[in-house]
Amino acid sequence: MATILNVVLPVFIVMGAGFAAARTRLFPAPAVDGLMVFTQLVGVPCVLFTAIVDLDLGAAFDPKLLLSFYTGAITSFAIGVVLMRRVFRRRPGEAVAIAFGALFSNSVLLGLPILSRAYGEGPLGPNFAIISVHAPICYLVGITTMEMARADGQSLAATARAIGRAMFRNALMIGLGLGFLVNIGHLPYPEALRSSVEMIARSALPVALFGLGGVLSRYHLRASLGEAGTISGLSLILHPLIALTLSHYVFDLPPDFVRACVVTASMAPGVNAFLFASLYRRGQAEAASTVLLATLLTIFTASAWLVLLDTLLPPG
Repeated sequence: MATILNVVLPVFIVMGAGFAAARTRLFPAPAVDGLMVFTQLVGVPCVLFTAIVDLDLGAAFDPKLLLSFYTGAITSFAIGVVLMRRVFRRRPGEAVAIAFGALFSNSVLLGLPILSRAYGEGPLGPNFAIISVHAPICYLVGITTMEMARADGQSLAATARAIGRAMFRNALMIGLGLGFLVNIGHLPYPEALRSSVEMIARSALPVALFGLGGVLSRYHLRASLGEAGTISGLSLILHPLIALTLSHYVFDLPPDFVRACVVTASMAPGVNAFLFASLYRRGQAEAASTVLLATLLTIFTASAWLVLLDTLLPPG
C-alpha cells in the first residue's frame, strides 16, 4: 500500500501546491490561467503529438480495448442522466450537463501521470489509443444527447456544427491529428524539431497538475452534494468496474491494455465537465462540485484500483 501511495500522492501533492498557492493568492488567478493556456494549447498537445508520432498504431488500437472503456463511459453517463431526472428531479438539459461528468474522465492531466508512475511506459500505448478518440466520442455523445433533451435544442445541422467545433478547434485534437499525420504519412521529423517538442512535452504534465490545482481552488462544494456524489460514484467506481469486467474477464486483453483501460476509466471528471455545463448554462454549480469532489476522492479510489490491478495482474 505504501508503494501505491508513493505513486498516487506526488500527483496530488503537486495539485495541492497549486491549490494552496492560488487560494492564498501567492499565485494570482491570471498566472494560473497562463499556466492552463500553456498546458492546453502547447504543452499537452506536444505530449500527445510525441506519443502518437512513434506509436505502433496496429498494436495499440484494439477495438476490444476501446469497447471496454467506452461501454463503461456511456453506460455511466446514461445511468447518470436517468438518476438526475428520476431521483433528483432535474430538468432534461440540467440532467445531461451534470451527468456529463460521468462520461468525460480526466484522462490526460490525471490519467497519464498516475499510469506512467505506476507502470512505466508499457500501458501508455493503449492509453494514448483511448485518449485519441476520447474528445470525439464524449463530445459526440454529450452534445447529441443535450440537443435531443433540451427544449430549445438546435437543428440536426446546427448540432453537427457544434460537435465539429468542439472537436476540431480543440488543441489536443490538433496535436493528436498532427501526430497521426506524421506517423501514417511517414513525414520527415528532423531531430532538432523532435528534441524541441520533447522538451516542451516533459514540462507539460507537472505544470498542468499545478495549474489544475489552481483552477480547482475556484470551485466550492455547494448544497448539491447528492448530485456531485452520485456522479463521482459513477465515474470513479462504475466506469472502471465495467472497464475491468470487459477488458479482463470478457475480452482477456493483455495486462498493459487492462491497466490502461481501468486506470484511465477510474480518473475523476476533468474540467471539461464544467466547461460543457457552462457551454449550455445548465448545472454549472453541480458540475463544478462534481469535479472538485471527485478529484479529492480519486486519491483513495485510484489507490484502491491500483491495488486491485496489482492483485489480478502482478507486475513482471
